[in-house]
Amino acid sequence: MTVHTPRRAARVLLVDAAGRVLLFAGSDPARPDHRYWFTPGGGLDPGEDSAVGAARELAEETGLRVAAGDLGEPVWREVTEFSFGGVHYRQEQEFFLLRVTGWVVDTAGFDAVEQASIHGHRWWPIDELSSTSDRYYPAELPELLHRVSGEESPC
Repeated sequence: MTVHTPRRAARVLLVDAAGRVLLFAGSDPARPDHRYWFTPGGGLDPGEDSAVGAARELAEETGLRVAAGDLGEPVWREVTEFSFGGVHYRQEQEFFLLRVTGWVVDTAGFDAVEQASIHGHRWWPIDELSSTSDRYYPAELPELLHRVSGEESPC
């Protein structure tokens, strides 16, 4: 039986005026061939409010500084299990939606783990994300983006 380390996280669906979502290209240091795309965000500090943590992570990972209150309420919650760096996690995470006109991503705030495991970023159109063979997390991301944008997801 695999023992999972509990973890709380907050993530941001950063969507620009063209309706594209910002995703980072990452890999697991323990499995460098396991490549994937994921939203800005990460683990919360003990006792940290999820909106505060999401705003902190957004600033660290993209250079975009916003007040926690600007993120509003979470638009989605999930529990996911995954391994990273040889550690198995059971992560409760909340997703916040933030719309921007545009943003030039500044990754100067990456910590050592992020520097070693994040290989780039890209603004993804939802339809392209829906049709790519690339792995992304969460798997429900296109449907979630359609829902928060007020569009129906094509089935």
